[in-house]
Amino acid sequence: MYKPLIISDKNLKSVKIKKKVIKIFQKKYLKKNNIVLVIGGDGFMLKILKNNKKTKKFFYGINSGNYGFLMNKFSRKHLIKNIYNSKMISISPLEMIVKTKNNIKKCLAINEVSILRQSRQAANLSIKNKSSYIIKKLVSDGVLVSTPAGSTAYNLSVHGPILSLNSKKISIAPISAFRPRRWVGKIVSDKSKILITNLNPIKRPVSAVADNLEIRHAKQIKVCTQDKIKFNLLYDKNKSLQKKIKLEQLRKETF
Repeated sequence: MYKPLIISDKNLKSVKIKKKVIKIFQKKYLKKNNIVLVIGGDGFMLKILKNNKKTKKFFYGINSGNYGFLMNKFSRKHLIKNIYNSKMISISPLEMIVKTKNNIKKCLAINEVSILRQSRQAANLSIKNKSSYIIKKLVSDGVLVSTPAGSTAYNLSVHGPILSLNSKKISIAPISAFRPRRWVGKIVSDKSKILITNLNPIKRPVSAVADNLEIRHAKQIKVCTQDKIKFNLLYDKNKSLQKKIKLEQLRKETF
């Protein structure tokens, strides 16, 4: 019998929940020693997953943030039962390789890679998949490449498509496209090798952002699925990540 590893964010709500969880596991145990409890919001979960990219442990998120798309609702009474009955989802991140004037940097993105204009002038970008152009010149505020897991986050806000987890696709969505004005982006295979080039890096600089990690003055950005890395997330029964994505597809916004 084992006690899980508990990792908590430092905000007041997370600390309060952590104290309650510790109290629960003073008397109760789990049958497996490979479960990590992560208390926080989606951003904190993304950070913990990336810090543990080589582990094969299972991560059960407890939400103390806002929406908590990657997390589970905390139930003091049913926590042990919920963990035992939870369903596992395995997701792979995107790998972003950014070339700047002076160096090359690699980052992982679980939700999305965002290419954003760095000045008041629109970005001029070309986008290729391997040797074929997806678009030769996009004039816009930027472009976003999203995983299925991240397709209901920033991607949805820029009117990108919601992708099911088993779609084996990634989304490329423009951010405020100016030319071509009606380009809506493209859905491509998760085996794609996407190359985004800044066509005017001196006059129109851009930043490359992997989830929340920014690299400025990006000249060229390569994006592909890093399928050698698998993150194992646990979700309460009947509240899986697939169901959350499906609910977002059906959701109607009210104003």
